[in-house]
Amino acid sequence: MRITHHLLITALLASAGHAVAASSVDLSVKGSITPSACTPSMSSSGTVDYGKLSVKDLNADKITRMPPEYLQLRVACDAATLFAIQGHDNRAGSSPHDEGNYGLGLINGDEKLGSFYVNLSAAVADDVPSRFITSHDGGETWNPWAGGGLWVGGTTAVADNSSFTPLATKVLTAEMEIRSLIEPTNKLTLTEEVPIDGSVAVTVKYL
Repeated sequence: MRITHHLLITALLASAGHAVAASSVDLSVKGSITPSACTPSMSSSGTVDYGKLSVKDLNADKITRMPPEYLQLRVACDAATLFAIQGHDNRAGSSPHDEGNYGLGLINGDEKLGSFYVNLSAAVADDVPSRFITSHDGGETWNPWAGGGLWVGGTTAVADNSSFTPLATKVLTAEMEIRSLIEPTNKLTLTEEVPIDGSVAVTVKYL
């Protein structure tokens, strides 16, 4: 079971003329408990490993675009459930590129090595080909999928091919395309070996 909650504090003020009487304050704790639980998983244990790269293989005066890598995403629920997927950057503040990209970590204390982005495609919901929809307000409204990216701060759900309404799903599968961008080497200090250290938490948000 998963508990989603928020805290709402409201103040009640009573007044008569210009006088303000002492009043009470209500504290309300609200939320809901869903009977279903969903578990996300990825192929290759969710790891893209470029191995060791030589500085000579990287561009000195422009971004190096690494070849795309692919993983399979699977979200399995106990029963058909309304949910969305969100990406949270575990290396927040280390991306030198688009604000929707995830950072590859800092090197030498404060140098931003690069970034990566994640595209989702080939959605299949309970064995039926489907499509992704996206929300920029946490799931209040939904829009056609634009570009296929699982962006930082975005919310992504699956819908059937005739609507833009989240679809209750028991098992969702999709392909993840990961593309990494490394800063020009003339912007970096690479006299010692440095790690490529990107990390994103792919989480399930219950709707």
